[in-house]
Amino acid sequence: MAAWHDREPEPERSSLVRMYAVTGGRTAPRGALAMEALVSSSTSMRLGMAYTREYRAISELCRQIRSVAEVSALLRIPLGVARVLIADMEAEGLVRVYQPQLEAGIPDKGLLERVLSGLRRL
Repeated sequence: MAAWHDREPEPERSSLVRMYAVTGGRTAPRGALAMEALVSSSTSMRLGMAYTREYRAISELCRQIRSVAEVSALLRIPLGVARVLIADMEAEGLVRVYQPQLEAGIPDKGLLERVLSGLRRL
């Protein structure tokens, strides 16, 4: 059996403490960001090491258009954290966000049907 110092280091795991640090303790984005809003990367280049690994991961994922909820689920980070990070990235011009257009606060029937269809496929 190998000694503890001879083993490969385990990859750093995401933790709530790290998420708190990455978001600066914020639990909500500065502006409204719906969980069904669509996000796409605004650059074809990979983000460098000057950005956090969460920013780099979101940028890579969003080379294909994804919803905020999908980003949260695929990266296994809380939805509130994903919303904060995506809103910050939008402010920096790293991603584009396409908000759903809701008329007078009434949910779009087509959107609800697509969500229901997606849930049934799970």
